[in-house]
Amino acid sequence: MTHARWAALVGGVVVQVVIGGVYAWSLFGRALQPGLSAVEAAIPFEVAIGMIFIGAFVGGRLQDRRSPRFVALVGVALYGAGVLLASLATTPDLLWLLVLGYGVVGGFGLGMAYIVPVALLQKWFPRHTAIVTGLAVGGFGFGATLTSPAAQFFIAQNPDAPALAFRPLGLAYLVLGLIGAALLVSPPRQEGDRTAAASDFTVAQALRTPQWYLLTATLTVAVLAGIALISMMAGAAADVGGLDAAGAAAAVGVLALFNGAGRVVWASLAQKVGRLRVLATILVLEGLALIALPHTSGLTFLALAALVYLCYGGAFGVMPSTAGTFFGVAHAGAIYGLMLVGWSLAGVVGPLLGAWLAGGVGGYVVAFSVLGGIALVGAVLPVLTRPPRRDLPAPGR
Repeated sequence: MTHARWAALVGGVVVQVVIGGVYAWSLFGRALQPGLSAVEAAIPFEVAIGMIFIGAFVGGRLQDRRSPRFVALVGVALYGAGVLLASLATTPDLLWLLVLGYGVVGGFGLGMAYIVPVALLQKWFPRHTAIVTGLAVGGFGFGATLTSPAAQFFIAQNPDAPALAFRPLGLAYLVLGLIGAALLVSPPRQEGDRTAAASDFTVAQALRTPQWYLLTATLTVAVLAGIALISMMAGAAADVGGLDAAGAAAAVGVLALFNGAGRVVWASLAQKVGRLRVLATILVLEGLALIALPHTSGLTFLALAALVYLCYGGAFGVMPSTAGTFFGVAHAGAIYGLMLVGWSLAGVVGPLLGAWLAGGVGGYVVAFSVLGGIALVGAVLPVLTRPPRRDLPAPGR
C-alpha cells in the first residue's frame, strides 16, 4: 500500500508536468504571428483552456465509475494525439487544424488527465490534502519550464513552419504521460470509508450551496488575472521589460518555475494558516503586482511578473483541497471538475481581454491596471466564504 501511494504521487506529478507544457504557448503564439494576427495566434490556446472544463468534468465522473488509471491513460493519449495533429498545421491557412488538434482534442485530453491526480491524491493522503495536491499541480506549473527550451529549439529548426515543433513534443508527451498515468491507482477501501462517504456531498448537493459558486468565482478571478499575463508574457517581456527575443523566451521558462512553486508554497502555507485566508492574500498580491508591472522594466519587471505567476499557481494549489475540505473527497473528481469551469471561462476571457486592452489606447498600462483591479475586487470573495454544513439530507429526501 505504501509503495502504491508514493507511486501514485510520482505518477500524478509526471502527468501534470506533461500536460503543463500548454503554458509554453506564448512561444508558439509569437512564432506564428508573421502569418497570423495576435488574436488569431491566441485562439488555439484559448480553446485548449476552454476545453479543460469539459474534459475535467467528464474525467471526474468517469474516475468515480471506472478507474483513475483508465481516465488518465485516455486523457494523456488524447492530449498527445492533439499536439501531434497540430503539428500538421504548417501554413497560416491551416489555423483550423491548430484549433482542432491543440485546442479541442488536446484541451479535452488535458482536462481529463488533470483532474485525476487532483482527486486521487486526496484519497491517498487524507491528512495532507493541501500539500499533496499542491505538489501534483505544481508539476503542471513546472511543465512549461521543461517544454519552453525544447519548444524554442524545435521552433528554430523550422522557423517558417513553427507548428512542426509539436511533432517531437507530442511524441514525448505520449511516452512520458502514459508511463505516469499507469501509476495512478485507487487506494484500497478502509474501515470507515463508507461512513465518511455518506457525509460527503454529492455533485447535486454541492451545486445547491453558495460555497460552490463562491469558490468557483474565486478561482475564476485568480485565473483570469494571471492567465492574461501568461498568454502575452513573451511580448510583454520584450515590450515592457525591455528584454530581447532570447531573453523573453528564457523568461517564459523561468517564470513558469514560479507558477509551479506557487502551487506548492501556497498549498503548504494554507495547510497551516487556513485556505480561505491564503486565497484572499493571493488575490491581493496578484492585483497589486499587476497594477505596478507596466511601470517597471528589467529585474523589477521580472520580480513582479514572478509574483503574479506565484499567486496564479497558488490558486490552483490551494483550491482542490479547499473544495475537498468543504465537500468531501468521495465525489471530489466531479465536484472540482465542475469548478474548473472558472479556469476555462477565465482562460478564454483573460487572454482576449488582455490582448484587446494592450492593443488599444493606454496599452499595457491600461491592460494590467484593469486586470489588477479585477483581482483586488475578487479578494472579497474568499472573505465572504464559510464552510458549508456537512449534515445535509441524503439525495431524494
